Amino acid sequence: MSLPVIAIIGRPNVGKSTLFNRLIGERHAVTSPVAGTTRDRIYRETELGEYRVILVDTGGMEFEKKHDIEADIQAQARIAANDANIIFFVVDASEPLTSADFDAAQFLRKSKKPVILIAHKTDNKKSDEVLPELYKFGLCDPISISSIHNFGIQELEDATNKILKKLKWKKDRVKKNAPISLAIVGKPNVGKSSFVNAILGKDRLIVSPMPGTTIDSTDTPFKLGDKNFTLIDTAGLRRRGKIAQGVEHYGVLRSLKAISGSDVACLLLDYGTGLTNQDLHVSQYILDAGKGLIIAVNKTDLMTNHETEQKKFMDLLSYRIPYMPWAPVLFVSAIKKKNIFKVLELAKNIAEERQKRIPDSVLKIFTRATVDAHPLMRSGKNITITKGEQTGICPPTFTFYTNHPDLIHFSYRRFLENEIRRKFEFYGTVIKIKFKENYRKDH
Repeated sequence: MSLPVIAIIGRPNVGKSTLFNRLIGERHAVTSPVAGTTRDRIYRETELGEYRVILVDTGGMEFEKKHDIEADIQAQARIAANDANIIFFVVDASEPLTSADFDAAQFLRKSKKPVILIAHKTDNKKSDEVLPELYKFGLCDPISISSIHNFGIQELEDATNKILKKLKWKKDRVKKNAPISLAIVGKPNVGKSSFVNAILGKDRLIVSPMPGTTIDSTDTPFKLGDKNFTLIDTAGLRRRGKIAQGVEHYGVLRSLKAISGSDVACLLLDYGTGLTNQDLHVSQYILDAGKGLIIAVNKTDLMTNHETEQKKFMDLLSYRIPYMPWAPVLFVSAIKKKNIFKVLELAKNIAEERQKRIPDSVLKIFTRATVDAHPLMRSGKNITITKGEQTGICPPTFTFYTNHPDLIHFSYRRFLENEIRRKFEFYGTVIKIKFKENYRKDH
């Protein structure tokens, strides 16, 4: 299922990245008092109220011709707005409005996209003077927030959910007997289109040695046995700082949307070039999106000693991607059609794993035994975990209730994940682990 895209837009240094970090619940975007720190769009799949969305942090939008880097920021913001379903328009309520704010408002009115006007930094005394001026934009009523103090965030989520409901976006639920959506992703020229064509048995997609031939993602229905698939061949994902202005900007965003809308992502690697930083970037996005994952090493027809060279490549994967030992690895050749149908078989199995639920009674025994065997203490405080629940599927999500969720170290999160996988497997899929305040009857 495709997810709605929300772009955070505004002139530089109004607090867009701070808001982005607050909404995703972690420090991901770089924040700085220096205007222009966020130069590339940053994407993250997250939950806003009852909906899962793709949140886009953009560089500041200005409408005066200045330096090249500012022109690039402007272009990225415009592109994000054009491809967004909802726009968060952020203004700094702690200082007087500028002509750039009014120019941005005019641009957004013309976009005809749903806009939520956000008055940021309203914890400042000067905001009382600025807030009445916001009505001159001719947009909706502003929502006053402070990302640092978590003020107004719930109101923002409620407003967003209201719009998504009006736009008839469906909540991210699994449909029975739905086709398995498999996204074929990787850097440009790794052989994605050739791979899809080999499965389909025809030249459905353009194949070219020129990187970037596939600009948009392409969906193709396909059936294997009694199971329906949707194959998604995506545009090549480059490092964002290397993307040229223009049409490829759209290709990257739509590739990321394709991953978010997939059940399983097949990360296609090029045996000839080895494991690159671009590959690591793509793998991280798949993790962030919470998808199933298959690693397929393409162009193995170049191998001379298969057993030795495959072992060497596996050692490389273990060294550079140690956080994904649960992801299956296949050595494939699109040209010779080696192992390509095994990818579909794996995708089918992984899709089933992603929908697996552990009975409450079984999980209760597991939680008690695991916690009792590994008591926690940090900063001189005893940390107790009172209850564990599976609170979601696709990806499998587990919530543990504790007296000090803020003191849980990432190493313990990893420990619980390893124990869950050892006991219940969840082969080939990301699992999510959350910690909340102690479970209560009125929870």
